[in-house]
Amino acid sequence: MKSPSTREVRIGSARCGGGAPPLVVAGPCVVESEEGVLQTATALRDICRRLGLALVFKSSYDKANRSSLSSFRGPGLERGLRVLQDVKSKTGLPVLSDVHSPQEVGPASEVLDALQVPAFLCRQTDLILAAAETALPVNIKKGQFMAPWDMANVVEKFTSRGNHNLLLTERGVSFGYNNLVVDMRSLPIMRSLGYPVLFDATHSVQLPGGLGRASGGQRQFVAPLARAAVAAGLDGIFLEVHPRPQEALCDGPNMLPLEEVEEVLQSLKSIWEVSRGYY
Repeated sequence: MKSPSTREVRIGSARCGGGAPPLVVAGPCVVESEEGVLQTATALRDICRRLGLALVFKSSYDKANRSSLSSFRGPGLERGLRVLQDVKSKTGLPVLSDVHSPQEVGPASEVLDALQVPAFLCRQTDLILAAAETALPVNIKKGQFMAPWDMANVVEKFTSRGNHNLLLTERGVSFGYNNLVVDMRSLPIMRSLGYPVLFDATHSVQLPGGLGRASGGQRQFVAPLARAAVAAGLDGIFLEVHPRPQEALCDGPNMLPLEEVEEVLQSLKSIWEVSRGYY
């Protein structure tokens, strides 16, 4: 049986859904340095150009849901947005970052091409409504504590403001303590809501709080899960990428090394080309 189709959403010049090739949303977990973020964005842009894939660059100006008080959060709203504006200007890429409160939405929407509601906040009604009211595309991650069909309520909240520029992201579901598991049924279930669905291959292999004062991860499973998700049917892939994950200040254990990105994306594109007739 053919998987349901989804509406097309545009982020800058990038297309997602509506039968377009999988959108790539990728970048470091958090803004660590201006130079590092720009170098990574440029490298990802060049990789995706070679592969003929659309790219939205993602990096967070603030990570508000860290495991401990001592965890690195990023440069903050004002400086972080300046860095992302610089990336946007110098690379020509659309940029995306997390918003954590309605108060952040206004300033963020002046710079970002798309907003992202983190998984832990996907039921925060005021935040969802504020994001929707910008008319920008918004990526809402499904909470680790939610069933895929529960996202219908999130879609209803968001679209109540007349904004249909919506993407949904699967990022695994809690499976006991400090562990996540991916149920591939989630992808066609959420796609049946009519909006593009992404698979977050890197956060899905995270071990939340697994290192005590930080989250662990199993990056060796990023590529296999991403390949399975593309075959199951999706509209985009979400990857957190770092030139040296072992030195990353946030989410290093589950980020994909930059040097491996092209090979992984090439395999995903090949699988999509074979399976796209089924979704």
